[in-house]
Amino acid sequence: MTIAQSAFSTRSCRYGAEALREAALLIRAGEPVAVPTETVYGLAADATDSSAVAAIYSAKGRPSFNPLIVHVADRDMAQRLADFSPVAQKLADRFWPGPLTLVLPVRADSGLSPLVMAGLPTVALRLPAHPAMRALIRESGCPLAAPSANRSGSISPTRAEHVLASLNGKIRMILDEGPTSEGLESTIAAPEADRVRLLRPGPVTAVMLAEATGLPVMIGGDTKIEAPGQLESHYAPSKPVRLDALRAEKDEYLIGFGLMPCHINLSPEADLHEAAANLFAALHIADASATPRIAVAPIPMEGIGAAINDRLKRAAA
Repeated sequence: MTIAQSAFSTRSCRYGAEALREAALLIRAGEPVAVPTETVYGLAADATDSSAVAAIYSAKGRPSFNPLIVHVADRDMAQRLADFSPVAQKLADRFWPGPLTLVLPVRADSGLSPLVMAGLPTVALRLPAHPAMRALIRESGCPLAAPSANRSGSISPTRAEHVLASLNGKIRMILDEGPTSEGLESTIAAPEADRVRLLRPGPVTAVMLAEATGLPVMIGGDTKIEAPGQLESHYAPSKPVRLDALRAEKDEYLIGFGLMPCHINLSPEADLHEAAANLFAALHIADASATPRIAVAPIPMEGIGAAINDRLKRAAA
């Protein structure tokens, strides 16, 4: 019987020493555990155990061609898994620990499950800043593969209750450490000798990548899936989403930005970082409302606004 077929309720446990030990025991037994990072809650499992990684795909209903991000506790662990070029070293020096994922050539002796890479010669690595995720990696004694802790394609979770609503009965445990600070998934970048390819926008912007490396940043380009978050429809509520809405139609729940009449506001002060932190929580609330449709106000494309608009475009696809 697989984990996904088992009948049990999911327990949400406040983060602390005892809950951390229990979560690590589950990880070592090959089961996935939901845990916060500074971006969103992740569904973590041993990245070296193919059965454990398969349990992530099963719990989420995630397509197997979509690779997973591997989270590490420190730079030494990362360098045992992938080859770091000078450009990759610069980016890690500047942005780790933090919300940047690097797509790097996987080492032949990494020990990672092939399911993590989804058949690619590269691995997506991140050294998170959140103490709960880093403590769980250390307590478990292995790198952790961890996509967002929700059904595949649906709204990402920024609170433990979002995870419970999406995956109750699919996993045994959620480590609850309150709402996440960034609210958007990590930036994903592929460093090359003469450029950096931005595969998914996030809290680390294209301008920040260019400043850290002195290289041009190419946004988008290749159509093949080589990192998480590149599916056309993703982060999606169960209702239709209309973008760039200045007012709500009578059957719409309006998510606002800046001073405007709306049902919920991402940031009355038009602060893009506040809007990013509130985006997925607002989409969860709108999706649970009685109205059949969702509308979202225009969001500027500057800075982290590019990442917000990327998530909204995929939510509306």
